[in-house]
Amino acid sequence: MDNTDRTETGYSTSLLRRAALLAVLFAGGVVFLGAYTRLVDAGLGCPDWPGCYGHVLWPTEAGEIAAAEAAFPDAPVDLSKTWPEMVHRYFAGTLGLIILGFAAWAVRGRGRPDAPPLGLSLLLLAMVILQGAFGAWTVTLKLWPQVVTAHLLGGFTTLSLLWLLCLRTGALGEPQRFGVPAQLLPHAVLALVAVVLQIALGGWVSSNYAALACPDLPTCHGAWVPPMDLEAGFDVTQSVGPNYLGGLLENEARVAIQYVHRVGALVVAALVGALVWRLFQAGSRLAAPVGLVLAAQLTLGVLNVVLKLPLWSATLHNAVGALTLLALVTVNYAAVYRRRGPEPATLRSLPGRPVAA
Repeated sequence: MDNTDRTETGYSTSLLRRAALLAVLFAGGVVFLGAYTRLVDAGLGCPDWPGCYGHVLWPTEAGEIAAAEAAFPDAPVDLSKTWPEMVHRYFAGTLGLIILGFAAWAVRGRGRPDAPPLGLSLLLLAMVILQGAFGAWTVTLKLWPQVVTAHLLGGFTTLSLLWLLCLRTGALGEPQRFGVPAQLLPHAVLALVAVVLQIALGGWVSSNYAALACPDLPTCHGAWVPPMDLEAGFDVTQSVGPNYLGGLLENEARVAIQYVHRVGALVVAALVGALVWRLFQAGSRLAAPVGLVLAAQLTLGVLNVVLKLPLWSATLHNAVGALTLLALVTVNYAAVYRRRGPEPATLRSLPGRPVAA
């Protein structure tokens, strides 16, 4: 390893960057597995938490399955659902340990340029603890839509914060290399807010099983404005349980959720599309990536309706939604960097380069 890749403390800053990138990849896997688990209706594949029918993994032998069903008579064992739930839990638990490691690293190296930013690391730790609670409540509250949606948003937030860690440590290079003008910041913030709200709407669609409430496109049940029940569709005070598997809302309430999600998609397309055009005019390297993920996400949304929600398309829709969010986080970070100037010396410099004053 080149000596210029080390700080005065003897630690390698490249180690932090590699660790941050690996954490992002792992978090992306957790988000993907969470989407898959939800889409195959495996959210209650294990009726208890943190184990599965009292097992560290899940019951597989005939005797174990019989004992599990005797202990949980209202939850027969379905092996096609137990393993996705437990694999997701173990990946999420491992991610929690990784983030705990970042927090310990940040506390131990507080004030040193070779350690993760302390505030961001502690925020990540708080978020992953909250995510663990949401994971438990998802099971104990029987897929209550409010908790399922919050759990989804927590996963996307954790992924975004880890991506921000990559950006702040210079894992993707100097922010000015992206060529995002500072004057685009208000537009970029507005686009980011729209994408976050659309992700929340997508979570609400999924948790209320409203993805196919409108079977046609671009109309819904043959109408541009179909009969819908907005009040019931967005009633966040609905009571808990007894079990939301398959959904409990009437069709007009689900139509309302799906319809608002479609309107949100148009708003996101307009805002992010306009931002892509402005990035292109500015010669930004981010114009093409942001435009590609936006086009892919809109295409997958259409395919979900046309193909009646195939598993591959629905799962990819979640994954590309995450990529869209990360793309907007990058644009915002690059614009903020341009507006504020180089980061303080407490943050990292690139290997072989002096830390910016």
